[in-house]
Amino acid sequence: MSNPTVTPSGPEPNNVRCCQDYLAFVKIDALTGERKVELQSTCPPRPKKANTLGREIAVTLNTYNLLGMPTKTAYQYDITIVSQNPAKGATQTDPPKRGLVKKIWESNAVKQELGADNMWLHDGNKLAWSSFKLPRPEHRIQVDLDQEEGRANVKKGKENRHKIYVRFTKNVDFSGLQAFFEGQAPWSEACIDTINFFDHAMREYPSHRYTQIKKNFFQRGEKRFALGKGIEAFKGVFSSIRPSLFANSVRGLSVNVDVANGTFWIAQDLGKALLDAFGCSSPAQLQGKFAQAKATNPGGFDGSLFKRDLKRFSKLHVVDTHRPERGQWCIDKFIAQDCTEKKFELKGAGDEKGEWITIFDYFKRTYNITCTRGIPLVKMTKGKDTYLPVDVLRIEANQRYNSKLDEGQTSNMIKFAVTYPKERWAAVEAGVKLLDWQKDPYLAHYNIKINPVPVEVKARLLPCPDVTMTGGSIKAGAGPAKGRWRIDKMKFLTPNTQPLRSWGICVIGGPRSLPPDAAKKFAQLLVTTYKGHGGRFGPGGEDPWIGPGNLAQGGEMINSVWQATGNKFTSRPQLLVFIVNDKNIDVYRRIKKSCDCRFGVVSQVLQSAQCVKLDSQYASNVCMKINAKLGGSTSRATGTALARVNPKFATTSMMCVGADVSHPAPGSGSAEAASFAAITVSQDLHFARYTAECNTNGRRLEMITTQNIDTHFKNQAKTWIMNCGKGSAPKRILYVRDGVSEGQYQYVLEQEVKDMKAVMNEIAPGSNCKFTVVIAGKRHHIRFFPKAGTGDQRTGNAMPGTLVENGCTHPFEWDFYLCAHAAIKGTARPIHYQVILNEGDFGGEELQQFIFEQSFQYARSTTPVSLFPAVYYAHLAADRARAHENTTPVSSGKKGDKKGEDGKTETSGSSGTGKPTTEVNPLVPLNISGGLQNVMWFI
Repeated sequence: MSNPTVTPSGPEPNNVRCCQDYLAFVKIDALTGERKVELQSTCPPRPKKANTLGREIAVTLNTYNLLGMPTKTAYQYDITIVSQNPAKGATQTDPPKRGLVKKIWESNAVKQELGADNMWLHDGNKLAWSSFKLPRPEHRIQVDLDQEEGRANVKKGKENRHKIYVRFTKNVDFSGLQAFFEGQAPWSEACIDTINFFDHAMREYPSHRYTQIKKNFFQRGEKRFALGKGIEAFKGVFSSIRPSLFANSVRGLSVNVDVANGTFWIAQDLGKALLDAFGCSSPAQLQGKFAQAKATNPGGFDGSLFKRDLKRFSKLHVVDTHRPERGQWCIDKFIAQDCTEKKFELKGAGDEKGEWITIFDYFKRTYNITCTRGIPLVKMTKGKDTYLPVDVLRIEANQRYNSKLDEGQTSNMIKFAVTYPKERWAAVEAGVKLLDWQKDPYLAHYNIKINPVPVEVKARLLPCPDVTMTGGSIKAGAGPAKGRWRIDKMKFLTPNTQPLRSWGICVIGGPRSLPPDAAKKFAQLLVTTYKGHGGRFGPGGEDPWIGPGNLAQGGEMINSVWQATGNKFTSRPQLLVFIVNDKNIDVYRRIKKSCDCRFGVVSQVLQSAQCVKLDSQYASNVCMKINAKLGGSTSRATGTALARVNPKFATTSMMCVGADVSHPAPGSGSAEAASFAAITVSQDLHFARYTAECNTNGRRLEMITTQNIDTHFKNQAKTWIMNCGKGSAPKRILYVRDGVSEGQYQYVLEQEVKDMKAVMNEIAPGSNCKFTVVIAGKRHHIRFFPKAGTGDQRTGNAMPGTLVENGCTHPFEWDFYLCAHAAIKGTARPIHYQVILNEGDFGGEELQQFIFEQSFQYARSTTPVSLFPAVYYAHLAADRARAHENTTPVSSGKKGDKKGEDGKTETSGSSGTGKPTTEVNPLVPLNISGGLQNVMWFI
């Protein structure tokens, strides 16, 4: 069946905030708060025939089906709260903060008016539901939180009084949703509202019992795991309700239940948390950091890295410990003064004159507390100017940590979160018990029943291709090591395009630096290994330049390596190898930026701890990367399945395109940091070699801008036409896009695909390329738990090629879950592929088998990868793009006219509205004088 379309047209207005809401696009006007639903456009329907390739296997999913629709009527209400004294900067009609909304909704006044026994549901904002129909269309309730919380003699203008308006809007339409599932009615806004009701009905009971973070619930008192620097993790349960195609081809609602791993602040004294956060063993060390930040930074304390790192404490809730009533506070920021520097006026009694006193003296005189000197004071959000010392503050429990974890914390988090399928399934079952659906009074009241038995589906195990290299093939899907292979004594599919003659190895000095003799031995191992894999060397190329490097020289170190290598061989260097002593991201990015943008030479960064081992397998892995960077390709997948399902597949010209937009992590200055767009394009007929181009993409703008597509897609498409198409455009273009939510599918088609078609029509007029567009999604909670004997015997994971087409997929549209890789650690996460356009007329088996086989062609791996390689390469390129940031301040000259690192003039990127985003510098461009743009420089 087809769904109706009410599609968004044109760019997103500046005053509209967009978000995903099930299968719709929801716009919330930032000025009025009005919620407008625009239904998602029609996606291609699911193929009539399910995949029959390979063999059938049984797989259990972490989903649970709803048993029919409720029979009890539910009513939906609109909630509006008007505050007598709104927060600073807000008006009376602005919605209060969620914490205050919760207090108001749970007040005795509201319960008495609405009836506590009527099992009201509330979304924490604007909507509520009940099985009780209020006698009047609108109810107004006065809520005095001062009175309810026992506060007397409140100052005028500080009263905590509110009026809540409850207006009936509609009946929840269960029959309409059921008609949609039966194919008798279209998808509608009423269907979305009905699912919204189900979602909140499921959340209401757990939200009263556990700590809730969106759709995750964490049991208080759960065993905790320290991540370091004052942060801890503990496990909870995730649950989400979705429309699904059941295993028996019936359509309905199912609940996805999974493990939730949350990061939280450790409940402890704020002073101790500061010591932990900055790695200090004593207050004296923290005092030193504070003093240094104030004294040595050109911008003072406010411009220091120390102040930036303190921002992670903003919005953290604390309690004071110097008073019996334990007042509650919320941290605004840390200031540049300590307790001996900040003064305030202490009011005198009656008509007595007040005195100015330091916070140190006040706490000593009033509470006999000696505050720690040299520690920044904390400014609170409550009150006009309220400052407290860290000595009297304690962090409250169960507060989520929202900032990015550092390397050590991330490593600990992986150790905590990664579990094999057996342990993960036990955690899922524990989560189901925690949710306790059978005893949930809200579900019982509304007659919502969930089957406690998990869904089991008939999945397919797709046939593995062979991995073909020069002179032979590898049966990658056979033997005990299914999904893994070795390339010993095998030659790469294609070697480096030009013999390697001019190259150098820089051994960076330091405590763990590689000794000179070890560096020579590793260089010889690298040469021998690369020759064994078919790598070609020119005269003298087997004896690279080897010399030391000094990081203190910065960019001049790389220039010295470039010059020394070029002088030895009297020719332009083709490859520079750097052997570093640790995983320092700043060092890595400095090397990459200079090599990519200044000198235009491919580079390889290696760890001294690995090189000193002289391991042949490690050398092979390095050679795979080097060969790809020098224009070669590792291998290609060869099988018979594609030829069977589409005999014309091999003779129909096709270009694969991948794209990804990466955004800055939370808590890392993300409000000002740029997003990066990367586009990759296949450049051979086997889809084994790709090029990639990147640039900034505004700030948190998900859609790739027209300018980026017009520049970076066009460049690569021209190369394909010249080299692969021999002057002709491809008949098919498979565009696989990462990181897009359901509500943005239409924007991908109306903006990105439209721009790509315009490019193809410009460079190849009349070509009429047929686009097939697939969204690849990783951010989901579906997991496969194969039955005994059908999974990996060592880990219990699904085998590479496990395909699921029902049980957790869309009721009508064409989507599927594919586990293409062999997970070494933890539980494998399948990729969710959603087809949103199929002009190329791919068949179901054809597309699924092609995506699976391409997973065996990832250039730097001897295992199939989880994600379609074109998108994987886009990830790598977008990540590498951060090394190319143009951090030079924008001049006061003409906007958009800025000088890059090599002195070339660059122009600004553009936003999704087509307006120049002059505040975001474009990246420093690649130096393409040596042909860097034509090889896999990003691998």
